[in-house]
Amino acid sequence: MTTYGFLSTFPPTRCGLATFTAALARAICSGGPDNCVVVRVDDLVPAGPSLPEPRIRLAGMLHPDNPQSIREAAVQLNQCDVVIVQHEYGIYGGPDGDEVLDVLARVRKPIIIVLHTVLAEPTAHQREVLNVACGFADAVVVMTRRGQEVLASAYAINADKVHLIPHGVDPWVDAPNAEASEGPTVLTWGLLGPGKGIEWGIRAMADLTDLEPRARYQVLGQTHPKVLREHGESYRTSLIALARELGIAGDIQIDGRYQETSRLAARVAGADIVLLPYDSADQSTSGVLAEAVAAGKIVIATRFPHAVELLSDNRGYLVERQSPSDIAKAIRAALSDPSQAASALARARKDASKNSWAKVAVRYRALVPATLQKSLSA
Repeated sequence: MTTYGFLSTFPPTRCGLATFTAALARAICSGGPDNCVVVRVDDLVPAGPSLPEPRIRLAGMLHPDNPQSIREAAVQLNQCDVVIVQHEYGIYGGPDGDEVLDVLARVRKPIIIVLHTVLAEPTAHQREVLNVACGFADAVVVMTRRGQEVLASAYAINADKVHLIPHGVDPWVDAPNAEASEGPTVLTWGLLGPGKGIEWGIRAMADLTDLEPRARYQVLGQTHPKVLREHGESYRTSLIALARELGIAGDIQIDGRYQETSRLAARVAGADIVLLPYDSADQSTSGVLAEAVAAGKIVIATRFPHAVELLSDNRGYLVERQSPSDIAKAIRAALSDPSQAASALARARKDASKNSWAKVAVRYRALVPATLQKSLSA
């Protein structure tokens, strides 16, 4: 039996890292003797206590600017056999999240660090933080080939310890009870905030009012907790105002309710197109993108690294950032060719288990250093 320690945000926090960590921990603990211990990172957004799950134990919280909490986090992680650290600059305390280095320096067990952002043009301090963090690690995980390439060219990280493991996905292609719609539906889902590019999708819909029947654009998701804390609902309000200004408020649905898994699955199944109009060119990974492809949806996305990789070989449409005309053109092309939808669904069914969380968990288990494997078998 192996005990895996996790350092990350964790549900009920609603962010990509929390969801990723919960899914990976469940997969590692499923159907075997292994256990998981989670030291939850406090991102200063009130979310309530985490609820224990089978074979997953919550073991305290890492608070920013709190030396005692750093020491306690390391104590908990050192009781595990191997430690998996989710790295993102914005969740740890200190400049560029450099307080994570104080935790890593105290961990005496093998460390796997998972990089959710790999900046091609980091500041000097961002580069230093990532280099030092990865220096503590026995294995470094990236989720795209582009991430591997950037690490090799822009960082001083030993290439031998870098491993490519894709983002895991839940099964989507056989989701029941698809929601019916009178016309084509374009869907974006995920936490909302500036940088998501929703305004460009709305502007694109204003160029599609001649479609018969009219297409509609659904945006599902709560405002990101940090955005909500710092700016309230100003971004969501601006989107509603934009739709009214363009005269297409009836074609735009912005639903801020949290979507339970079954409800979201039905809405994804009922969509014709998934649109990811993100502003950033540096977004290394997107769980929504991985899930949309796994669901067999036609995907239109801006040219961020994960999209460039997943949508190659005519698997979707890549568009320029902040270009409503590009988005509108891609939507027209996708809706005018029914074979695109059938092809996307067929590919998803063929690849259904390839990047499942169960398969991804197997690959993480394989990263456990050879010295640990020997000690376990001794």
